[in-house]
Amino acid sequence: MRLRLPRWAAVTAALAVLAGAGTWTAVAQDDPPPVHRADRMLDVDGVRLDTSYFTGAGDGRRPAVLLGHGFGGSKDDVRAQAEDLAREGYAVLTWSARGFGASTGEIGLNDPDHEVADVRKLIDWLAARPEVLLDKAGDPRVGVTGASYGGAISLLAAGHDPRVDAIAPQITYWNLADALFPNGVFKKLWAGIFFSTGDSSPGESSPGESSPGGRPGGAPAGDGCGRFTAELCSLYQRVAVAGKPDAAARALLEARSPSAVGTRVKVPALLVQGQSDSLFTLAQSDAMARTLTANGAPVAVDWIAGGHDGGDRETERVERRIATWFDRWLKRDTSVDTGPAFRVSRTGGVDSTDGQATLRAATADRYPGLTSGTTDLALGGSPQTFTNPPGAAPPAVSAVPGLGGGLSGLSSLGVGLSLDFPGQHARFDAKPGTETLRITGTPTVRVKVGSTAADGSAVLFAKVYDVGPDGRQQVLPAQLVTPVRVDGAKAGKSVTLTLPAIDHEVEAGHRLRLVVAATDLGYASPAVPARYTVAVEGPLTVPTAPGLSTQAAALPWWVWGLPLLGLAGAAALLLTARRRTAAPAPDPELAAVPLQITGLSKKYKGGERYSVRDVSFRVEQGQVLGLLGPNGAGKTTTLRMLMGLITPDEGEIRVFGQAIRPGAPVLSRVGAFVEGAGFLPHLSGRENLDLYWKATGRPAEDAHVDEALRIANLGSALERAVRTYSQGMRQRLALAQAMLGLPDLLILDEPTNGLDPPQIREMREVMIRYAAGGRTVIVSSHLLAEVEQSCTHLVVMDRGQLVQAGPVAEITGSGDTLLVSLAGEIDDALVAKIDALSGIGAATRADGGLLVRLDGIDPTALIGELVRLDVPLTGVGPHRRLEDAFLTLIGGAA
Repeated sequence: MRLRLPRWAAVTAALAVLAGAGTWTAVAQDDPPPVHRADRMLDVDGVRLDTSYFTGAGDGRRPAVLLGHGFGGSKDDVRAQAEDLAREGYAVLTWSARGFGASTGEIGLNDPDHEVADVRKLIDWLAARPEVLLDKAGDPRVGVTGASYGGAISLLAAGHDPRVDAIAPQITYWNLADALFPNGVFKKLWAGIFFSTGDSSPGESSPGESSPGGRPGGAPAGDGCGRFTAELCSLYQRVAVAGKPDAAARALLEARSPSAVGTRVKVPALLVQGQSDSLFTLAQSDAMARTLTANGAPVAVDWIAGGHDGGDRETERVERRIATWFDRWLKRDTSVDTGPAFRVSRTGGVDSTDGQATLRAATADRYPGLTSGTTDLALGGSPQTFTNPPGAAPPAVSAVPGLGGGLSGLSSLGVGLSLDFPGQHARFDAKPGTETLRITGTPTVRVKVGSTAADGSAVLFAKVYDVGPDGRQQVLPAQLVTPVRVDGAKAGKSVTLTLPAIDHEVEAGHRLRLVVAATDLGYASPAVPARYTVAVEGPLTVPTAPGLSTQAAALPWWVWGLPLLGLAGAAALLLTARRRTAAPAPDPELAAVPLQITGLSKKYKGGERYSVRDVSFRVEQGQVLGLLGPNGAGKTTTLRMLMGLITPDEGEIRVFGQAIRPGAPVLSRVGAFVEGAGFLPHLSGRENLDLYWKATGRPAEDAHVDEALRIANLGSALERAVRTYSQGMRQRLALAQAMLGLPDLLILDEPTNGLDPPQIREMREVMIRYAAGGRTVIVSSHLLAEVEQSCTHLVVMDRGQLVQAGPVAEITGSGDTLLVSLAGEIDDALVAKIDALSGIGAATRADGGLLVRLDGIDPTALIGELVRLDVPLTGVGPHRRLEDAFLTLIGGAA
């Protein structure tokens, strides 16, 4: 025991630091199960929809999910979620809506005759798939989900197509007219963003779809409406010029809103809505919940911290809950816990390690609505008169799309951004509270409004501030404001103001302040000056939702995680000690060879196929080797075996002649940066590196910190706290950590993830500089252009097997792969015939023609066969792009 105690202590300390840096946990995960993706252009009523279809492993029929994207996006935005759902046992279909991505057609804002009809056609397509579960002929078991624009289509699909079985709309609208014209006031800033986004999403138009002017539908170029339909273009221009909506505009948007078919939506619905959202407020999801519950549908409501204005969208948690919701209602698994009927995310303080706000949940077994458990607060102040300035400028500031939400999530911590100009608003204060008050819902207050405008109207903006004890610090919860148009107020008119729905805690000693302003940056106000008078006629009524229970703030993960990781590491050390002593003897002939892999195979427990099967290759000194392959090719599994983190079932790995086993001494000559690295954010870059090196137990002089840093080129940023680093700086710091001790073999897994082009170039130069000193670099990456510029050699894997290995120039320019240039398109059937010809290894579509890999046939004979098949070829020559070579080698798999 006296001999083993130091080992336990050293391993525990080392693993604790490694866990804090995010290294151990990053490399210990298994490869995710493979997902098959098929991309198709579907013709729907003269429009081509760009789709992707995802299925996971396994046989038999499964439920389907339609996954929509947000406005201005495309199907690519939801690929990660689609792959996760496919792994969970769903057939998932994503598509780019009309006018977005590569889809053609015009944007109709979820027009029932177009976008909604498209979804019905997609459901028809799913019904014909052999792997999709059917409730009856032509009726697939299908759920629909998506955020914002995609969330609305899920509600509309459920209202228009009875085959939809469950929905999970996120941060979306119930009534688009109410969202863009709340209480008769034009939400000009968000509407402008909508139409400018549509203008910048042209997609690819097929011949004949666009007019000579450049916009589909015949509208003239430069009209500012992009790919919107002509009637929507006219609507926006008409309302934007007038500064207020007309009846026709409201009618058009309402007809394209889920509320128009609300009474038909009777399927289970998980409604996710954002608190930091001045576009689609919590009132929109409240209207959804009330209608769907009245229809008899199972409903759960989830208020997330973020929204369209920014903030934390809680993506991982929300997507996990959506999958669980579909497990219950599509897979019909009654054992699944779908979560509470109502959940709201609340700020639970600030994490001391990184300064980020932490979240905790408040839940209830029923949705309380926006007016539950009201409390009345008397407001002081006599009637006040203020001015609507000429041109409505300067405007007050409340929500700023994309900016306000980052602060609104911290409003409970006393951070906010708002501005009201003197003489342009009235304010009325309640008395400071003697105890904490939690507002959950929509406060209301009755006021009397007078106006000097010629038509007797007034446009007002009401909001409630949380004011600190000193009276100066005030925070606008969620940065939200309620607009209201009051008509017939020349002689004074009483109105009830329904303020924004919020979830906000008012601390003891704070007070609430009602502000009624004449202007707001996000909305259109009358340009003609006028004077308004406002007087309160009753208390400020605030809802408290007393049935909610809030969970305790969670402990930081490292409080419980580090001891567990330390114990797990110590146990692993003891379990593998005997195995290490039995490692094969060193091979002197390979002492100068950085890496030789022979017959390597690995199948995970419970897996249906080998993740790696009979892989062999060799890496020499001074090489930069690129490890390429599609998802599921076995790259990460190979790297983990190389680092001694998992044990191969068959084969051998030797690094400088030493056989690799967990904890092998030769691993000290290997540096690794696998799937990203984290750092202690409150420490500087240098302090993180020093702490990491101390955990290895090796002498400080062996670290060669200055040389590693010179190669990584971090400069003066090294002395700053890591929490201030950009993504590129974090990546370079992680690379410097991997280079500590100047290892002879450096392993990098996706080192350019999250980097912009200049940062990618810097990372490429770092790898080249490192190998220039006679060391060896192995890099796994999906960026083929970068691999082509930085690597000297390649190993290409597919489905766990080695496809080809050799110098980059040899693979990209190999004479056995030809580019066949074509005069026109050829159909899939003809490509399949070419692929099946004797002597051809693979035939794959590529830009400008067809890539053909020869396997026994010579180019002259190939030309003869193509002529015989009536292929419209215009030329045949060798290809030079790595992307083309890669696609050819793996047979075009994505």
